[in-house]
Amino acid sequence: MTTMEPKDPTLTLEVISPYDGALIRTIPLNDEVDVERMVKTAARLHQDRDGWLDAGRRMAILLKTADLVALEAERFAQLIAKEGGKPLVDARIEVVRAIDGIRLAVKELSHVMRGEEIPMGHTAATRGRIAYTTMEPVGIVVAVSAFNHPLNLIVHQVIPAIAVGCPVIVKPASSTPLNCLRLCELLADAGLPEGWCQPVVCGNDITEKLISDPRLAFLSFIGSARVGWWMRSKLAPGVRCALEHGGVAPVIVDETADLDKAVPALLKGGFYHAGQVCVSVQRIYVAQSIARELAARLAAGAQQLKVGDASREETQIGPLIHPGEVVRVHEWVDAAVQGGAELLCGGEILSETTYAATVLYDPPSDARVSTDEVFGPVVCVYPYQDRLEAIERANGLDVAFQAAVFTRDLETALDTVKRLDASAVMVNDHTAFRADWMPFGGRRASGYGVGGIGYTMRDMLQGKMTVVNLTP
Repeated sequence: MTTMEPKDPTLTLEVISPYDGALIRTIPLNDEVDVERMVKTAARLHQDRDGWLDAGRRMAILLKTADLVALEAERFAQLIAKEGGKPLVDARIEVVRAIDGIRLAVKELSHVMRGEEIPMGHTAATRGRIAYTTMEPVGIVVAVSAFNHPLNLIVHQVIPAIAVGCPVIVKPASSTPLNCLRLCELLADAGLPEGWCQPVVCGNDITEKLISDPRLAFLSFIGSARVGWWMRSKLAPGVRCALEHGGVAPVIVDETADLDKAVPALLKGGFYHAGQVCVSVQRIYVAQSIARELAARLAAGAQQLKVGDASREETQIGPLIHPGEVVRVHEWVDAAVQGGAELLCGGEILSETTYAATVLYDPPSDARVSTDEVFGPVVCVYPYQDRLEAIERANGLDVAFQAAVFTRDLETALDTVKRLDASAVMVNDHTAFRADWMPFGGRRASGYGVGGIGYTMRDMLQGKMTVVNLTP
């Protein structure tokens, strides 16, 4: 019996549309009693080794889950647009990625669970012995997620845990919990026994108690660097973690670049989901001879992008997640212009929740738009005379995630890839490119560990060696 007070039934969370503030749904908040029950349940499941779900059963559950999500694909897409503000055209792509991600975990399972033989008999002390390793689930996983991909991020954090046999407690972003809750329901419908995936919707105080619990084995966090590093400091000794933060993604464009291909890619990478992506194109360093032309073409393209209600088919840029973000982005843009940046387009609040696609030319190096992640529909163009100097400027921040280079010269491309301090460099593509099976993670302040379905599954496993003495 617990001595904690029962949950207050009046504690609820209102999930609202970021576009018009309309109420989508009211859901109950979990309290400390709920979280303690969840952790106890997860601990019991992990400790009961006879009750672990075998690989075949886990694979069947995940394949069934993928099929169930596919049956509700349009419902998920509409919900992503409604609660997260992602344009419907992009929301549909997110659902496809999520379905593929679930199936990818099944394919990866046979690879990540593979152990190895450890050589014996090479010395007198090891003669007459055999040794091998096997892989086991690390234990309780807690996943704390972000708003900008409310289905696919949950897939990346939760599905690997289920695939390798870890009980998981998942906290979606408070602004976008509904996709997560529905996915958890479908996992149960697909046959996942109770307790193996538990969603929690709670405030920051309860979250802190959850992540600092010594019974945890692994924390998966996606969100701001400030929160991520704080969470890491709260972990009990021995608890592993993976942190995915943001960046201020740089792009190098040399004088040989094909602008007919570069401009559409940069528009997509900079304004996708209103720039609310951790690897959005933000700083574009362009050879002086073509900088004006590229900037003008970017501005012309940005002005054609349709801003508005994400649930409408024609919308290309939806709202920012909170009205306060619109005000913040405008303040950053205005400060850059006051400091000497040339405003080529945008720079205006369109409504309480939307901001115009904005292109700035040569902002000051110390402006917030040059040093911090904007997380809004703002792209900056900086002319350069020396490519190596531009790369030095690109590398000059404490964040390092994905970067890009546009050039028709192979030697320049490979040299730029070598010199850019980034976890991934795209050649003739934008910085926001991602395939869900590739390694994905930031360097330095941008994160800790490597994401991607298979890589996350490996992180959630631990090896065990068996040594057999054949001549006791």
